[in-house]
This record gives sequence, structure tokens and C-alpha cells, in this order.
Amino acid sequence: MTNAWTQKARWLTAAAMTALVVAGAVVPASAAPPPGAAVAVAVAHGRLDPDALRGAMAGLPDDYVRGAMVSVSGRDGRWSGTAGEWTGPVDSAFATGSITKLFTSTVVLQLVGEGRLSLDDTVQELLPGLLPSSYAPITVGQLLSHTSGLQKPVCVHPGTPEEVVRSAVSCGTPTAPGTAVQYNGVNYFLAGLVVEKVTGRSYGAELRDRVLRPLGLRHTALPTGEWAWAEGGLVSDSGDLRRFFTSLIRGGLLRPEQRRLLFELPAVPGANFSYGGLMAYRLDSGLVVWGKTGSLHGHTSGIFATPDLVRVAVYSMLPTGKDGDQEVALAKRLAAAAFEGVTVPTGR
Repeated sequence: MTNAWTQKARWLTAAAMTALVVAGAVVPASAAPPPGAAVAVAVAHGRLDPDALRGAMAGLPDDYVRGAMVSVSGRDGRWSGTAGEWTGPVDSAFATGSITKLFTSTVVLQLVGEGRLSLDDTVQELLPGLLPSSYAPITVGQLLSHTSGLQKPVCVHPGTPEEVVRSAVSCGTPTAPGTAVQYNGVNYFLAGLVVEKVTGRSYGAELRDRVLRPLGLRHTALPTGEWAWAEGGLVSDSGDLRRFFTSLIRGGLLRPEQRRLLFELPAVPGANFSYGGLMAYRLDSGLVVWGKTGSLHGHTSGIFATPDLVRVAVYSMLPTGKDGDQEVALAKRLAAAAFEGVTVPTGR
């Protein structure tokens, strides 16, 4: 179990990385998909460019990133490589951080598809007494899309998931649910607790039986005692992440109605997370890809794909922590290289 300072630092780092990648350095609010839109950009595609990928990683290690791994696949073939101090194979396991949230949202949407849960159900109904009585009702859909209004978790302390939530809301003031986007790991601690309440089983057991075993994800696990839990605790590798994400987008894990939610953004200004927890990321080319970033235990990682799976990219970096802007700059270069040749069709 990490100490409280380490936990808060990790959450704030992950939040900063997401904010930079989605709302600022890479995807300005003006370039984000329109609120409420079910965005599934059709694409024309060209050749996968290994030289562009090698070039994006050239110069590692440097003062900001010690090493990196990239794995790209799709209809144009596949390419993978490492650079700098990433000394293991491309498929080495790593802490995925907040990419875990996609696994959690998948389990939640499965329960919705089974009629055991609704996105309109509230946290207060499902988990009575966990949040302060003064808080306005927060829906499950708002948890998944980061529009719950819960305040930044600056007072968070380690403990059980319930203790993490209580400490996180012990200071600060929430905003009105459903009115703004505020990326917050507490949302997914609550989502994990909702899974347990609805099923009567542990989050880990539901994840194993619903996702890991059916897909044969032999290198993906939730380590015992990992504090980040349903919010960011999974360990995985590039192959398992690609298999999971490909199956998710194709509909292998969700019923059609819930699959559509993967690309449906809430009608909230600046919304960039769907009801399936996917992040909308607009490249400089105008192409919108979907996925999630994560940061934990010395790794900053991501997985993104086009909605038609023309291209799927997994990356993981070993940042030094000296300059978050430089980390984001490398992530942006890796994404541009990974989706080189994939373009928005004329007229879109």
C-alpha cells in the first residue's frame, strides 16, 4: 500500500496528463467532438509508416523520458518497437494506470445490458451513506463520463475503496452533477463499488469472469493489495490490451445498445469522455481516435484506435517526471506516427 502522499501525487499526475492530452496540448476544446454526439469517424487509410514510428522515438533516453514501447496493428499490418531504457521485449507487462477504467466501465455496461443496472441509477441509491448527504444525486452515467461534479481528490488517503472515497470527499466542494467535465479517479472507485453492490461479488471476480477469462487475457491481472483497484490497478501488456480493446470496439463484450455508448458523449460543454469511459482524441490531421491514457508505478501509457479498427496503437513511456509538457509532446508524436496515413475522408 502506498502512502497518502504517493497516492495523491499519482492521481494529480494522471489528471494533469489527461487534461493536457485531451483538453489542452493536443485536443483544444474548440476541436473536441460536439456535446452529445455519437462520434464514429469513418476513415480512409494508407500505409503504416515504420519510419515515422522510429522517428517519433528517436533520441530516447532524454531528460524527460527514459524509454518507450509502441505497438501498432490494423488492416495495414503491424509494427512494434522499443527505445531507450525499455530493455525488455515489446510485450513486457506494465502497470496500466487509468487504462483500467475501460475494464471497469465495460463491466458496468455489461450489467446495464443485463438489466441489473441503469446509467440513470444514482450513487446515493446504490451506495447509501457513502457520499455526504448534502451532495446532489450523481448517476452511474456521470461517473463513467467524468461529469459527476465530484471535487478533486486532494485529501485522499489509502485504505479500503470506501475509505478512499470518504477521504476524497472530506474536503473541497463538488459542483452540480452533469454540468461540467472534471476528470476524477474517485468516479471509478465508486463504479467498482457499484459493481460489487449489484452483483454481490468482488470487483476482481467480476472482472475475471466477465472480461479476463473470456478473452484469454493471461497477462492481465489486478495485483493483490494494489490501492488503485478499479480506478487504475491493472497490470497488463500490449498484446492483452490490444485484444481487449479490439473486442470491446467490435462488440464482443457488449450488447449493441451498450456498445453505442462507447462513442456517445454527454451533452455537457467540453465533454471528451463517453458514457463508456473512452476519451475522444483529435489528431492535428483532424482524425478522431478513441481510447484512454494511464499513469502508475513509473509508466505513462495509452491505447487508442479508430472506431473501425483500421489502426490500433498501444504505447508506454518511462517518464523521468521532470517536465509533464515534454511527456505530452512525446505522446503526441507517438500518436501522430501511429496513425500516419489514416485520414478523415473528403467531405467529413
